[in-house]
Amino acid sequence: MLDKMEFVKPGDIEARSMEIITGELGDTGWKEPELSVVRRCIHTSADFDYNINLKFSKDACKKGIMALRNGADIVTDTRMAMAGINKRRLAEHGGQVHCFIDDETVLREAKERGMTRSAICMERGAAIKKPVIFVIGNAPTALIRLYELVQNGEVKPELVIGVPVGFVNVVESKELFMQADIPWIIAVGRKGGSNVAAAICNALLYYKDEVEF
Repeated sequence: MLDKMEFVKPGDIEARSMEIITGELGDTGWKEPELSVVRRCIHTSADFDYNINLKFSKDACKKGIMALRNGADIVTDTRMAMAGINKRRLAEHGGQVHCFIDDETVLREAKERGMTRSAICMERGAAIKKPVIFVIGNAPTALIRLYELVQNGEVKPELVIGVPVGFVNVVESKELFMQADIPWIIAVGRKGGSNVAAAICNALLYYKDEVEF
């Protein structure tokens, strides 16, 4: 079997992976920067369904890229997503990642109010006094609570990346948020996850071209 292996230098593995993805995708009709996001999600998950289930509001990627370049912070619902986001690249623009899920006050308040910690985390994120991108890869309750905060005028995110994974209220929470009048990137259906959420952030952070509206 070893003689059938493709020899690729360690530093070239990602580039070779992207070549394979691009070849298998063929002509998708995607334009940049959406294509870079789709490819990064497939690279992370090895799941070509993201070519179909990723949806974008008008200019969502461009707005997200500009927000990051202007120093926006990121609020995420899981430590896993936080770990996967390129914090060094984000810091170069003056931003940082926040995840409040392990905060003792969040745990206590969630118990007292009968809510999930992830939902409370969205409230903490809404209190940040600078531009924020919300990144949800696990909890539909976070996406639902964020939608409520947006509708109530308590927060206006620069972008919402909504890719929770699972079965309970996952599809419904995504469909709900696609009605929001703010920029969003959503993976419709049950698929998603913290790794996909981080991949979308990184695709925006890594994007090098100028963006025009």
